[in-house]
Amino acid sequence: MGRVYNFSAGPAVLPEEVLREAADEMLDYRGAGMSVMEMSHRSKTYTGIIEAAEADLRELMGIPDNYQVLFLQGGASQQFAAVPMNLMKNCVADYIITGAWAKKAWQEGQIFGDARAIASSADETFSYIPDCSDLDVSPDADYVHICENNTIYGTKFHTLPNTLGKDLVADVSSCILSEPVDITRYGVMYGGAQKNIGPAGVVISIIREDLIREDVLEGTPTMLKWKTQADAGSMYNTPPAYGIYICGKVFKWVKAQGGLEAMQARNQEKAALLYDYLDQSSMFSGTVRKEDRSLMNVPFVTGDADLDAAFVAEAKAAGLENLKGHRSVGGMRASIYNAMPRAGVEALVEFMDGFERARK
Repeated sequence: MGRVYNFSAGPAVLPEEVLREAADEMLDYRGAGMSVMEMSHRSKTYTGIIEAAEADLRELMGIPDNYQVLFLQGGASQQFAAVPMNLMKNCVADYIITGAWAKKAWQEGQIFGDARAIASSADETFSYIPDCSDLDVSPDADYVHICENNTIYGTKFHTLPNTLGKDLVADVSSCILSEPVDITRYGVMYGGAQKNIGPAGVVISIIREDLIREDVLEGTPTMLKWKTQADAGSMYNTPPAYGIYICGKVFKWVKAQGGLEAMQARNQEKAALLYDYLDQSSMFSGTVRKEDRSLMNVPFVTGDADLDAAFVAEAKAAGLENLKGHRSVGGMRASIYNAMPRAGVEALVEFMDGFERARK
């Protein structure tokens, strides 16, 4: 069997060009006589790899000099704890709850201080983004936290919340590099790499320098202090070296595609193909309010659990993998990240149309 169209929410599809390049370099990275998997992270060769990765990411995202870029471990979930540990000076923080991961971040924040839920879309199964133009932000809040794109529920903040001057902290795991972004509107942006960037095992945190400081919560482990990692150039201990190497290749691939403006145009085009089909289908329907739809994660249902299961099974047999919805919500979900080609979305829509016609 050849390569399938992989609609997984993460770990997710990677660009074929990147995989082929990595395969070519697996046994001997550019004359080093060894794989990147094997080489010392302190070597001159690997230093060049991680420095190039950071430089390319800075260029792609327009990251100013007063922001640090850290390549860390533990996934976004570990940053749920690192954020309050590093930022909670007043031990107060405000969270906007728009899905499972936003809720987990809020629950983790409660361990360390008064983490307040100031807005939520739980009342309608997280199928929309709440109005965040006039929030009850605490005067003492150290930050306001959001999950910008909700992987499970398929919603996206298309307008950032009004934080009343408080630093915005955003988990961008499933939307980073999908569109241009103004980093200066965020105090901290972090995301697990295994969706739009690279393999599982890397989390990237982009942090304004004044938020990287010595006075963190008492008891914060050395490894979770952003200052520890920043002072060591993400190499306080052995980093996820091979994962960062793949991330660096993906950054170069995105640049070669035309950068974030080009990625956004492609992503809008792909998403429109699928959403337009869902909007006219008599069998399938999307689950998200139209104005809050994600370009990356598209959940949909038939309304019949047995029919959903049949669809997932038949799609898999046709080479359309990982379309089953998250176990907490059921139905289906197509994750169409940067590396998903337009042809994959076209194949999915064609299959959905055939599945529907066969049952009319």
